[in-house]
Amino acid sequence: MITGIGHIAFRVSNLEDSLKFYCNVLGFKEAFRIYSDQGELWIVYLKISENNFIELFPYKGEMERGYETKSYQHLCLLVDDMSKTLEELASRGLSIQGKPTQGKDGNFQYWLTDPDGNRIELMQIMPNSLQARS
Repeated sequence: MITGIGHIAFRVSNLEDSLKFYCNVLGFKEAFRIYSDQGELWIVYLKISENNFIELFPYKGEMERGYETKSYQHLCLLVDDMSKTLEELASRGLSIQGKPTQGKDGNFQYWLTDPDGNRIELMQIMPNSLQARS
């Protein structure tokens, strides 16, 4: 079942200013970076506490992956067992479309939306993932 919030993601207009704020002002530490298949910086992870992160997506000013603006991108909820969680959510009426996938960070993820279309990521932390090793 759901065990907590894994991360919240923000698209940021100036990565350096955001890193100064979150790291220097709030005291979070940069945990790792993820790059696209083309080698471009995609996500910067900041560690808040054990298994709690902020994702910063550098905003390039154009529509990317269906996002038109900077700011809120999605809420990530941690799950202890993806298969059992999806079975339980299906039993509560959630239509399960597709299967979980393994992300570039090494974790399993499944995406859904709330009634207003807000994206929610379910994520199962895997032992050798970037988050677990950070």
